[in-house]
Amino acid sequence: MLVLGISGLDRAAALKKRMMPGLDWREQRLVQGLDSAAALVDENGVIAASAQERHDGEKGTGAFPADAVAACLRQAGATMDDVDFVAHGFRYEPSPVFELDDYLRRWYQEAYRAEVQFDVLRAYYPDQDWDRKLVRVPHHLAHAASSYHLSGFRDAVVLVADGMGESESTSLFRGRDGRLEPLRSYPIGSSLGILYSVVTQYLGFLPGMDEYKVMGLAPYGDPGAFPEATLVVPRPGGDLAVPVLAHDKTPEERETHRGAIRRLEELFGPARRPDAPVTQRHMDVAAVVQRAVEEGLFLVLGEGLDATGETSRNLCMAGGVALNCTANGRIARSGRFDGMFVQPAAGDDGTALGAALHVLRERVPAAPWAMGMPYWGEEFDDTEIETGLATLGPGHRVRHLPGAPMLAEVSGLIGSGAVVAWYQGRMEFGPRALGNRSILADPTVPDMRAHLNAMVKQREEFRPFAPAVPAEVAGEYFEIEPGREGVFRHMLFVTQVREQHRAALPAVTHVDGSARVQVVEPDLAPRFHALICRFGTDHGTPVLLNTSFNLRGQPIVRTPAEAVATYARSTLDALAIGDWLVVREPAGGSDD
Repeated sequence: MLVLGISGLDRAAALKKRMMPGLDWREQRLVQGLDSAAALVDENGVIAASAQERHDGEKGTGAFPADAVAACLRQAGATMDDVDFVAHGFRYEPSPVFELDDYLRRWYQEAYRAEVQFDVLRAYYPDQDWDRKLVRVPHHLAHAASSYHLSGFRDAVVLVADGMGESESTSLFRGRDGRLEPLRSYPIGSSLGILYSVVTQYLGFLPGMDEYKVMGLAPYGDPGAFPEATLVVPRPGGDLAVPVLAHDKTPEERETHRGAIRRLEELFGPARRPDAPVTQRHMDVAAVVQRAVEEGLFLVLGEGLDATGETSRNLCMAGGVALNCTANGRIARSGRFDGMFVQPAAGDDGTALGAALHVLRERVPAAPWAMGMPYWGEEFDDTEIETGLATLGPGHRVRHLPGAPMLAEVSGLIGSGAVVAWYQGRMEFGPRALGNRSILADPTVPDMRAHLNAMVKQREEFRPFAPAVPAEVAGEYFEIEPGREGVFRHMLFVTQVREQHRAALPAVTHVDGSARVQVVEPDLAPRFHALICRFGTDHGTPVLLNTSFNLRGQPIVRTPAEAVATYARSTLDALAIGDWLVVREPAGGSDD
């Protein structure tokens, strides 16, 4: 059985602009149905998955993922006629709620209802029987399925936390023997995800996209700096309240969160303008909301699970909040769960994957399988790489270096202080570059983080970078228990750098001694693993700084042409693309 999953709400962003013209660019982002993607699965596993932003260049786009669908079908050598079902990660139904005001009425009529989804699909694929083929999957169920069915756990509690689904913000499920059973849910007014996004907006960043900046800023702040500011309030029986959100009293405030922003200004002082300096006060606010969301998650996992009588020792997580690596690390260290899995595309792009998996497993039941790496995107052959390289102008030297010579050259470049773009194999699915679309550097160089932030990534100086380390030595450098290395393979958990190695790893050790580690296993990422090991042999420390291969405002590169063009217009020192190594000629031309 071949099942295609899709995410996103094609008409939502345009509808927001029509309903509320004149909003600033951050308020326009406050819309459901972004991060559109496609995923293709069958009984043997995940065949392909791709986010639409990698194709059209618009970060976080909610446009129908036609290009991503086409890429997934190409990967399978299939057409839409071969697809048995198309699963969509939303299922809105008629409700009196949608009659409360004109905004809600229009949202349902023009963006949410089933007829709109049929219209969109028919516009792209008019010859399909969509009445039979389309299956709409509730949003949080799609999130839950994306994690549980890839976890390898027969029995697990599944936590979904994001801004909102159709009518809920946080949900708990029980996964048992390949089936998901809902346990409880929390209303939108209790949304930890919306709280974090509103504070992201308050701090001058882009909500729905820049929450990771707040997470990176939080360790610089004091979570106790505003003792009167209670952002999450426990309620009896595992319930919780987020009082700030209650200040969005009018329909206009609900669409912009201006009421909640005013309340945050009462609690913390004036909101930061996007172009204003980041001060200690902003760092403290970031620390406060990070701690509040962590406590909210523990409340749900503590009293919330106890109230349902669930005692599973395995936890799966998905939803945008599950991309909060600091919170994930704290949950992992708590000792409550023996096994823990976060699906690497935990945001809304992952609901394409989850919707497809849910439909597949409803019709072909099977126990969850344990996924490896999400290398589910496109791969390009040597001809396409050579075509991309042919667009390089003068000032570059290109060499063909298959096998070990490439590893030796890249190791030497990185060891000499160079920053190298590394483009190999199939593209990753999800927001993290995991060794196939990466920028790599030496983590032992003291000013490397500042150099990358300022000159290469062109981003805020406070933002940390991740270390990649071979699984067999991960516990030597980072606080990872033996046998738990696999938890860290997708770069979704923060742990501490061992104290004796912090001074030697300044470029990947955050201000609080932590790091968002990627553990690299030889059977799952053989070439990347071999490179890190070669670097360790050559230079003494088997750790590389790994960040995504993109520049400011750009999605991670997809094609060889994009990789070459991005390298050419950047300050990157070298590009390793397939078996070709590109370096910049020294001023005055080659010495050869």
